[in-house]
Amino acid sequence: MTESTIPSANMFDNKPLAGQHALVTGGSRGIGASVCDYLARMGANVSLTARNAETLDSHAAALRKDHGTEVFAAAGDMSKEADIVAAFAGAAEALGPVDILVANAGVGKSAPFHRMELDFWQGIIDLNLTGTYLCTKQVYQSMRERGYGRIVNIASTVGLRGYPYIAAYAASKHGVVGLTRSLALEAATTGITVNSVCPGYTDTDLVDEAIDVIVGKTGRDASEVRGEIEHMSPMARMITTEEVAETVAWLCLPSSAAITGQSIVVAGGAVTN
Repeated sequence: MTESTIPSANMFDNKPLAGQHALVTGGSRGIGASVCDYLARMGANVSLTARNAETLDSHAAALRKDHGTEVFAAAGDMSKEADIVAAFAGAAEALGPVDILVANAGVGKSAPFHRMELDFWQGIIDLNLTGTYLCTKQVYQSMRERGYGRIVNIASTVGLRGYPYIAAYAASKHGVVGLTRSLALEAATTGITVNSVCPGYTDTDLVDEAIDVIVGKTGRDASEVRGEIEHMSPMARMITTEEVAETVAWLCLPSSAAITGQSIVVAGGAVTN
């Protein structure tokens, strides 16, 4: 997209994001990987970041092959400002200014509050909340100058209500929702929209890892634990990464210009707001 052009494409266009540059943090697996797929399918050139360079490069290659789009990949830790600055600078040099930011990189860990140490708390806040702030800072001024931008923060249903044993995670995601709502109001007349998507339990390897931890600590059967998680939703199933990604992609459309400051729940009715 040229610096003077505000897109006018809508959801009925074959490639409504053609010419736009989308940057997705945590884009190599799970929700982030599906978001990259959707945005590339809609015509966007995609930059993605992740900590694991091997997984990152593999997904970047798949995006190029499957969608014929331009792709830039940068390995880095999105809780560290130096890594963020380097990744975003490389992306802008390779594909031009960022039109769409999907701040997806995050971590979810559990611990009883009375056993929670400061480094545990700080690690979650640094990535989930401060990382989202730092990534937004890298693109916000450029979007303001060009009069266009889409920022989508991946929060969680725990950003809208509390759950036991995840105080740090819930605090970080409540912070992401608050950041989203406040920035949306600041940016309301600039052509930039700022929204968050709040998935419930999503069928990813991160959930598999969480189940393994529960099994390891309690000795319970993995299928029993998975069944309990699935039945936390009225639909009695986990959400798919594609369902989250399609919601994100809709918010990224040029025609979604009037949708801002929202926290859209994708959780099968588990949380309503």
